[in-house]
Amino acid sequence: MTTVQYSVSIFSILTLIFLPGCVVGPDYRTPVIETPPTWQGGLSGGLKNGANESVQLARWWQTLGDPLLSSLVDEAAANNLDLKLAAARLRESRARRGVTAADRMPTVMAGVGAGRNRSSAEMGTGASRTSDTFTAQFDASWELDLFGGRRRALEAASATLDASLENMRDVQVSLLAEVVLAYIEILSYQAQITSTGDTIASLADTEQIAGWRFQAGLVSQLDVEQARLNLEQTRAQLPTLHSQMEQSKNNLALLLGRVPGGVKELQVKMPLPLPPVVIAIGVPAETLRRRPDIRRAERQLAAATAQIGEAEAARYPDLTLSGTLGLQAVSLGNLLNPGALMYSLAANTAATIFDGGRLMQMVEIQNALQEQALISYQSAVQSALRDVENGLVAYAEEQNRYRMLKSAVQSAQNSEGLAQGQYAAGLIDFTTVLDTQRSLLSLQEQLILSEAAVISNLARLYKVLGGGWSNIDALTTPPLAAAGVKP
Repeated sequence: MTTVQYSVSIFSILTLIFLPGCVVGPDYRTPVIETPPTWQGGLSGGLKNGANESVQLARWWQTLGDPLLSSLVDEAAANNLDLKLAAARLRESRARRGVTAADRMPTVMAGVGAGRNRSSAEMGTGASRTSDTFTAQFDASWELDLFGGRRRALEAASATLDASLENMRDVQVSLLAEVVLAYIEILSYQAQITSTGDTIASLADTEQIAGWRFQAGLVSQLDVEQARLNLEQTRAQLPTLHSQMEQSKNNLALLLGRVPGGVKELQVKMPLPLPPVVIAIGVPAETLRRRPDIRRAERQLAAATAQIGEAEAARYPDLTLSGTLGLQAVSLGNLLNPGALMYSLAANTAATIFDGGRLMQMVEIQNALQEQALISYQSAVQSALRDVENGLVAYAEEQNRYRMLKSAVQSAQNSEGLAQGQYAAGLIDFTTVLDTQRSLLSLQEQLILSEAAVISNLARLYKVLGGGWSNIDALTTPPLAAAGVKP
């Protein structure tokens, strides 16, 4: 690279300082994306569309009416390591923006010095000469932002800071939903273990009845062995359920920032919470404005757009002003004399004449990155709309399935009771009893899983709606407050 440097007059310098500089590169405008006026499906099966109240979305888990769950969510918001990591990255991004902003300001340095010089002996005298020098000065330099490169860099840094904030909010939204999902999973395993225990007790009664009938000579030993087989197969499910429940507890402990095995609150069986009758859904445009991942993608697009101007400005000449103001004397006492004053002022400009097209390619790279950011933003919007539509359908239809399974379990319980009585009276064979018991066990398990799925689908729905953060959270969530987030 070849550079050209030359001095300019003070008048030219002042003219360049006060002349408004141009800003190269495109100005950012938020893309306009059309959204449907309302959600298309899922508003059936017990789901009602409530008003999109900010408080309900921000604290949606409280609508489940479970104080223990609410306390666990608050603990996760305070202690989760992933959220703390996102907060630390936000602080880093804020500091980096500060560095970029400082680059636009002049740099001033102060220094003092003292020196002693010894000259060679003067001809004919045989003596050497010693002199002292004392200095105190200020040095200043300032690179003028003639073409807006530093302004574009500050725009990019500001947008990147905003994206870091939205990333932390996105981590929080996902975290709080995962806490609820892990909690519901544990309660589901508890319910399955209890249901399996009740079934084991019923199967033990059946085995006893089969044993009595065998002793009375009414049936063969085959009935006894089949009853014992059914009983032991059901008992074999308990170790797996206990293992899965403990693993879920360890997952919850990790989300809470605790060590594995640290969830002691769920040693006692807890009932699954009931879903609210009305939930806050709102309209698609409102959801897109709220979701942190979309807000992050939009800010990343803004940063990429500003970086085009930053790369474009590098192709133009730059101007640097420098100056020195100080005092210089041969003794400390003379530093305050008027004659000790010294100063200098200079201006240097440099421009790239030939670089093989490197700077042009840098601009092309930024244009391509901006296009990628735009596509990512558009993809995030489309994915968000799809996620909400899927969440609405899943929540509504699982409620329908739960009601059907509840009715089926009631019929299966009646059938199993009738079969037990008819077998004891010798009216039916043992195969019919086994079939009714197996059907009841399967339906009871499906009912428990469906009840848990209703709450889990609700948590996922609130997550894709962007629930789990608000400006108020900046005052109450420790990682947000520690990162300097202000409402």
